[in-house]
Amino acid sequence: MNIALITGANKGIGYATARVLGKSGNIVLVGARDPERGTKAASELAAEGLDARFVRLDVTDLDTVEAAAAYIDREFGRLDLLINNAAITRGRDRKPSELPVAMLREVYETNVLGVVAVTNAMLPLLRKSPAGRIANVSSGLGTVAFLTAPNPELRPYATLLGYNSSKAALNAVTLMYAEELRDTPIKVNAVSPGFCATDLNGFRGVLSADEGGEHVARLAIVPDDGPTGVFLSEQGGTYPW
Repeated sequence: MNIALITGANKGIGYATARVLGKSGNIVLVGARDPERGTKAASELAAEGLDARFVRLDVTDLDTVEAAAAYIDREFGRLDLLINNAAITRGRDRKPSELPVAMLREVYETNVLGVVAVTNAMLPLLRKSPAGRIANVSSGLGTVAFLTAPNPELRPYATLLGYNSSKAALNAVTLMYAEELRDTPIKVNAVSPGFCATDLNGFRGVLSADEGGEHVARLAIVPDDGPTGVFLSEQGGTYPW
């Protein structure tokens, strides 16, 4: 039985991931910044017979991040799985040259700096796990391979300055933590849920949030002889960076 923390788990892919992990017998900590929504999500999962607990966690608020780490330490003494799922986008319909810097900064605060803040706070707890895992929910839209030569089907999404560049930064962050922790039992990977229909993209994806959650939950739990420092694809194998 693993102790799993999922950020941004009150809805969408994060909620679906929590459900899949909970059904597998894991204790799922539903990280959410809004207490009402987070409590409701955890209660719904608990009503299905899952061991789900709300943890207030705003990735842009260090006080809540540190309080969440202290709670997990008190209750469990360790963390086995951290899924950095919380993400936002801004200015979806704006060209890069038209995106205000304030919007770009807001995206980076959640999608990049928030991941670093949560990872750093949870790392001492992950070190107490016999097989700690960190899964950063990323996107193929942030790979240099895609940005260099976007395929026609996804070309309309090739100039999402805030979202795509923040995911590219997240991919780099993933590689750096994987390198730092390479000589430990902790494995750090980026994972792709696929192109899911969520409020991030105006529900224009081809997969459901439930399908995305299944992919994330499967990819996050890497076996002891599995990879670290790679971008795991929902279709199997890895994405190029």
